[in-house]
Amino acid sequence: MKKPELLAPAGSFEKAKTAFLYGADAVYMGTAKLSLRSRVDVQDDELARTIKYAHSINKKVYAALNIYARDDMYDEVIKQAKLLNELKVDGIIASDGGVIETLKEYAPDVDIHISTQTNVVGYNSCKFWYKNGAKRIVLARELNKKEIDAIMKNKPEDLEIEIFIHGAICYSYSGRCHLSDFLASRCGNLGDCAQSCRWAYNMYIEEKNKPGNLMPVEQDENGTYILSSKDLCLIKELPEIIEMGVDSLKIEGRLKTEYYLATVINTYRNAINDYIKSPKDYDYTKYLKELEKTKTRGLTTFYFNDKNNKDFQEYEGKQYNPDYEFGGKILKAEKEGKAIIEIRNRLQLDDILEILIPDKLEPSIFKIEEMWDVETNEKIDHVNPGREGQKVVLKIPISTKEGWILRRKKGSYNEEN
Repeated sequence: MKKPELLAPAGSFEKAKTAFLYGADAVYMGTAKLSLRSRVDVQDDELARTIKYAHSINKKVYAALNIYARDDMYDEVIKQAKLLNELKVDGIIASDGGVIETLKEYAPDVDIHISTQTNVVGYNSCKFWYKNGAKRIVLARELNKKEIDAIMKNKPEDLEIEIFIHGAICYSYSGRCHLSDFLASRCGNLGDCAQSCRWAYNMYIEEKNKPGNLMPVEQDENGTYILSSKDLCLIKELPEIIEMGVDSLKIEGRLKTEYYLATVINTYRNAINDYIKSPKDYDYTKYLKELEKTKTRGLTTFYFNDKNNKDFQEYEGKQYNPDYEFGGKILKAEKEGKAIIEIRNRLQLDDILEILIPDKLEPSIFKIEEMWDVETNEKIDHVNPGREGQKVVLKIPISTKEGWILRRKKGSYNEEN
C-alpha cells in the first residue's frame, strides 16, 4: 500500500514550520504577485528561506503561480520562473497555458503541477497535460470517487494525481468565478477574490415562467448565505482514497491560522499513518472529533460519494466553533515545567488548555494554575493579547517543544469578566 503525500497550505515561513512540525510532507505557498491568494503573497526572500528549511528536513515546497495572466504580466512571470528555478522549488502550480509554456522555457528544472483551476475531470485531459510537460495533476474538486478511480487506472503511469481532502469549497466550478470581479472589482482569477459568495444577501428566487414557484431561501435578520458552501471533509473516505493510490492529499487554507493548520494536519497525519498500519482498525469518528474543534462552517463530502448530493450549502453563513479557540504557541520550553507562550487570545487562571502534540491525536489537557509576567517574573492571574507577540510564562505539566500549539477551551472562565 502506497502512503500518499500530505500536502498543507502555508501563508508564511512560520506557518510552513508549523505544517512540517505537525506532519505535512510538503507545503504550497504563493509567489510574490502571481498566485490566487494575493492577500498572503510570500515575498521572494521568505519563499527562499522556506525552501531552504524544507530541504534541510527532507520536506518539499510547491509554489503557486496559478493566475490567468494578462499579456502585460509576462515580464513578472518570466522573472518568477527564473527565480523559482534558481531556488530549486520542488514544483510550480500553474493553470494558464501561456504561463505553463513560459515555465517550460524559464524553469526547465522544476516539475509542473496543473492547478485545480484548469478543471481536469478525466484521464484524457490528464494525458494532454502529461504530453505538455505536467508532472502532476490537481484534479477538479467536483469529481466523485468513481471518476477519480477511473483516472487513476487510465492515466500515464508516472503522472502524479493530487486531490483536495479538506477545506473551503468555491461556489463556482473549481474556483473559476467572476462574482467577486462583478460585485467588488476584485478578480478571483488574478488572486484578489473578495469571497462574495460568503456575503449575506436579501433575496428570493422565482422562476419566470412559473409564478409562485419559489426556490426556498432560508434567512435570518442578517439575510441569507445561499451562495456560501460548507467545508470539504473526507476523513471518513480516507481509506478509499488511499486504496485508489492517489499520490497527494491536499488541505486548503493559506489564510488559516497556525492553530487550524496544526489541528487539521496532525489529524490527517495520524489518520493516514493509522490506516497504513492497520486498515481494519480505522475509525474515522475519533479523527472527526478533532477536526470539528476547528471548523468554521459545516462539513460536507461534496460530490465524492454522490453526484446528486445537495448537502453542501452553508445557509447560516460562518459558524465559528463555539467551544475552542487558538490559545497560544510555545516559543521556548524552560526548566521546572514552565514554557514561554506567545498568546493569541485572553488567558486566565483556571482556563482549560489543550496541548497539540505532533504525531499524537489526543491532546494533553491541563488547567492553568500558575502564570508569570515574562518581563518581571511576577505572578499574574490573566493576560490579554494587547500587542502583537504578547508573551506569558505558564506552568506546563508535560515536556514541550518550541512551536507546539495550545488550544483554549471556551467557557473555562466567566467570559463576561
